[in-house]
Amino acid sequence: MTASKLSLAPSRLALVAAFGLAAAASPALADDTAAADAPPAADTGPEDDVHNRQVDTTGEIIVSAAGLEQLDLLAGTSVLDIGDVQRDAQTGQIGDLLAKLPGVSATSFAPGSSRPVLRGQQGERVRVLVDGVGTADVSNTSVDHATTIEPITIERIEVLRGPAVLLYGSQAIGGAVNVIDKRIPVRMPDHDLHVDAFAGVDSASNLRTGAASLDVGIGSNLVAHVDGSWRKTGDIDIGGFQVAQPLRADLLAEAAEEEAEGELEEAAELREAAGVRGTVPNTAMESWTVNAGLGLVLGESTFGASIGWYDTSYGVPTRPGAGHHHGEEGGAGEEEEGEERVTIGLQQFRADFKGDVYLGEGAFERLKLRVGYSDYTHTEFEGDEVGTVFDSTSVEARAELVQNTGGALRGSSGLQYTHRDFFAVGAEAYIPPNLTDQVALFTLQEWGTGPFQIEAAARGEFTKVEAQTLGIERDFDTFSGALGLVYEGIEGVRLGINGSRAERAPSAEELFSDGPHIATQAFEIGDPDLATERAWGLEAFARGQIGKGTFGLTAYRQWFDNYIFLEETGAEEDDLPVFQYLQGDADFWGFEAELSYPVIDTGGFRLLTDLSASYVEAELDDGTAVPRIPPLSLLGALEAQTGPVDLRGEVQWFDGQDRVTTFETPTDSFTLVNASAAWRPLKDNRNVTVLLAADNIFDVNGRRHASFTKDFVPLIGRNFRASVRLSF
Repeated sequence: MTASKLSLAPSRLALVAAFGLAAAASPALADDTAAADAPPAADTGPEDDVHNRQVDTTGEIIVSAAGLEQLDLLAGTSVLDIGDVQRDAQTGQIGDLLAKLPGVSATSFAPGSSRPVLRGQQGERVRVLVDGVGTADVSNTSVDHATTIEPITIERIEVLRGPAVLLYGSQAIGGAVNVIDKRIPVRMPDHDLHVDAFAGVDSASNLRTGAASLDVGIGSNLVAHVDGSWRKTGDIDIGGFQVAQPLRADLLAEAAEEEAEGELEEAAELREAAGVRGTVPNTAMESWTVNAGLGLVLGESTFGASIGWYDTSYGVPTRPGAGHHHGEEGGAGEEEEGEERVTIGLQQFRADFKGDVYLGEGAFERLKLRVGYSDYTHTEFEGDEVGTVFDSTSVEARAELVQNTGGALRGSSGLQYTHRDFFAVGAEAYIPPNLTDQVALFTLQEWGTGPFQIEAAARGEFTKVEAQTLGIERDFDTFSGALGLVYEGIEGVRLGINGSRAERAPSAEELFSDGPHIATQAFEIGDPDLATERAWGLEAFARGQIGKGTFGLTAYRQWFDNYIFLEETGAEEDDLPVFQYLQGDADFWGFEAELSYPVIDTGGFRLLTDLSASYVEAELDDGTAVPRIPPLSLLGALEAQTGPVDLRGEVQWFDGQDRVTTFETPTDSFTLVNASAAWRPLKDNRNVTVLLAADNIFDVNGRRHASFTKDFVPLIGRNFRASVRLSF
């Protein structure tokens, strides 16, 4: 523990320095650009200080980077607002919430832990951000670790895919998810007091949840914010057997062997495990959050800070039969211990600062500052006993200069610093204490005003990863860049092609893991000699209007050198299957397509159809499949929109996946049918919405192929939900 306490000093110094720099710079910069008695900005809806939200010629909301008119290097961009979150939220995890979007799947490890999978990439290749900086949890290090985001407290989610996401770090090589919330208020409310509230229940997990936020204007320039949430569920209901057919066959065959040897009790336990249906044991969860923030609005400049607490406890489902094997060699006492339920308790304290300084009419229009600090603790319990404790203290600071958009060259450039101090203690602390420091420089530029536009992005990173107890230090200098060409010669349509070269430094987990991980029921082994991961990328897109509808189509390919992946080896250690981080060349390709079209539009009534499809294929240089790649998925929906009521029905089909690696099992195809009705009872306030929804109406037992636990944690079964959202 001494090493950990000593290693906290750099992060605390970095935090003090970052906040001090921001605080010192902000008032001085603001003095020349804004008056304290400037009129307050109107509260016009969700605020995005990391991106400018625009509407293009197609009428579709898109996301663009600061200082740019269009960001076509983000060829695959999706935006979910609070209405989408209310309609689609089933669990408290961001991965499952986004799984209906084209190009998106989820790890679905358990209801308490599910992270986004973008274009077949997960973990260290997908960054989850809060207002432009990382969540600072450890969800990227292992699939059993939850993301520290409560979906019902957010305003909007941006899912970013394409070369330009590298501006947020090489860990976004597969994409990024940027969550916009209101914990740092940057606009004055319309009235002195603004309230948002949400409450919901469901049938398949006995969900009870609620959240509320309050914004209070103090004078003409200061606004205070506070929010909180609570969520509690039981074990989830499913539509069939807990375990997939191949695993059931193995368990029943093993039961027959035990019975033949006279081990009747053990045979009965195996048959019982194979026969569990209708529910997944140990999937209950409970979480709560509280946040408070203060914002200062000075003309066209804004400054704010917030603090927050996230607390969750959730069950980790174990592979049926795992307890039997765990105790086989050590007698009854060890067998009983092996059958104890594993749960995770997670807490995070977070502090944030944000500044947006108007610089005038010179070369640079704005200076954007963002700092986030996190103190995170994650405890894995085996029954009532503490198994392993993970501590992570981190700070991330980002400064960005935005150019004035008057000329032909538009864009922004900046500097980013990240520090993480990670420490684990316990019998199964499979990752040694480690420090990660990274400094990055980035720029994004757009040129052209005619039918052709050129966009370019570049990022250089200098990363040091050190395992103190092992005496190992690795240094990586990486460079990533992207270049795009856009054509707007067809009315209402944008065509483009992007090329990119990306480099990613291996993470501490990929380098230094070596030991049993009880939550994933695996013995994980890293490789301290891993090389830098590199990828060439090519992407073509078209998006725009078809009559009154909108469409988007993207095709992409990535060629990886030294691709890092976690694969089962077939060996066993400590009665657990061994998974090892390996490295080899890999090839990814795929497409995403979506169409939204009003079949009927009379003004007071619209019948809208939504269609989408996504596919990704990935293989290593020896022709074998990359593990856990999602299959082809299709979605079709019809939505009837009137003034007070919207009715929506949708069908989502997932193909089977039989392109698997050596120790990976195939996944069957399945279809989900969902329906929802949204009622806005108040004519003068469309932000009051009552929602009734039915998910997985036919109680299908579906399994996500990207999930580490797909063989014994299927998706939630038939589920009836009711919720109400208020904003006034």
